[in-house]
Amino acid sequence: MKSTVFRILGLALFLGCAVYGAPTHNSVRDTTDNPPLRGSEDLLGYSSSNKLSEHSTEEVKYTLVTGQKEDADIGTYLDFETADNPQPIRGDMGGTDAGPRNYNYDRINSDKLAPPGSDKGQTINAQWPMGLSRNKLGMDSAGWARQENTVVMPDATKMAGVDMRLEAGAYRELHWHVASEWSLVLNGSCRIQAINENGETFVDDLTEGDVWFFPPGVPHSIQALDPGVEFLLVFDDGSFSEDNTFLASQVFAHNPRSVLSKNLDLPLSAFDNIPSDELYIFPGTPAPKDIEEQNVTTAAGVVPLNESYSYHFSEQPAHEVAGGSVKIVDPATFPIAANFAAAVVTVKPGGMREIHWHPSSDEWTFFIRGKGRATLFEAPSTATTFDYRPGDVGYFPQSHSHYVENTGDEDLVFVEVLQAEAFTDIALGQWIGSTPKQIVADTLKLPESALAELKSEKQYIVAGSKETGAEER
Repeated sequence: MKSTVFRILGLALFLGCAVYGAPTHNSVRDTTDNPPLRGSEDLLGYSSSNKLSEHSTEEVKYTLVTGQKEDADIGTYLDFETADNPQPIRGDMGGTDAGPRNYNYDRINSDKLAPPGSDKGQTINAQWPMGLSRNKLGMDSAGWARQENTVVMPDATKMAGVDMRLEAGAYRELHWHVASEWSLVLNGSCRIQAINENGETFVDDLTEGDVWFFPPGVPHSIQALDPGVEFLLVFDDGSFSEDNTFLASQVFAHNPRSVLSKNLDLPLSAFDNIPSDELYIFPGTPAPKDIEEQNVTTAAGVVPLNESYSYHFSEQPAHEVAGGSVKIVDPATFPIAANFAAAVVTVKPGGMREIHWHPSSDEWTFFIRGKGRATLFEAPSTATTFDYRPGDVGYFPQSHSHYVENTGDEDLVFVEVLQAEAFTDIALGQWIGSTPKQIVADTLKLPESALAELKSEKQYIVAGSKETGAEER
């Protein structure tokens, strides 16, 4: 009986609150002219009062660029860089785009906006602009680093890259990696230092165009000389991250000071000012001009010349070909860099790194200067064309054919890096040119006049086409 009374009183209190307390939903009135967040059910489905837009999307104003009226299968490069309103049109394919859109991307990626007719489907993403990577900034204006790995290019599993800048006197602090590190100096100069597991030491000064290599686990440091330095780092692991480097500052910070004292036979007070956090990139005392002052040796001596961690690639003359030049560095001349092979390629305006593929390795490419494009072909019938600018990374999987065409008016320069004991490729032109003409004719239906022009030697880079094919019609 008592519980029943309490329930009745509770219900009365609840009803009282509903009446005299906070207002109910029905009592809330919008006293302003601002519409509610949601519309009414009257807007669902068909209604005779539907209001249609009076804005015509057929009034898009644009001008076609040179080559845009050609048959899409010709695939001439479309230069949208100065186009006011570039459109996704090739020949009789595509249509206008009234927006919304990012015109900056469209202007520098014409082969994405208006792909050649030979493109089909979607290959892996074979392009990453380092300009879209987050910059890791060094201390006290000492420099920066930005990286590409599988976080941003999931299919680039074999190699990752870092673009790093050190101001004059700045260090990339003492460190080591689980992965191998191959580097090309892009500009400026620096001093590198290392010690191997035998206790042999190494120091050398490098400049623009030179290469270094550090095997896994070998501790090293890099210091910029007077001009400062920018360099490219390539690692043999696509998931590599600069954030997971073994740093000297962190080794000291994360071992008990009593252990450090015992290990180095120093008093505890010697460690009062060790860094509490990573240094990574930081300013330092300028390196002495005389490198001999830093040529510290142990009883084991210095690293033997045939195991040198550096190669003065800048002094190697380039091999000249019709459309540009090529120079190669691989373990044949740089033995310590096991399984790293690279070529620095220069393509003249109108020229093209010939269609090729690498049977034993993926290709990791970094664009240094100029503008270019490449079509990645994936069996059996998928192809995507990409446009590249300085600072972009390209990635072409093992045995996937591709070319790199100079689409600008200055030299196109890039570096191709392979995970291989030698820099090798198979060229489409050489394959077709050295195959019996009867087989080629039966397969590709090329005319006799074309068969007679095929070349049996590898070209590496071909000069501009005999036909410009770029006139509007």
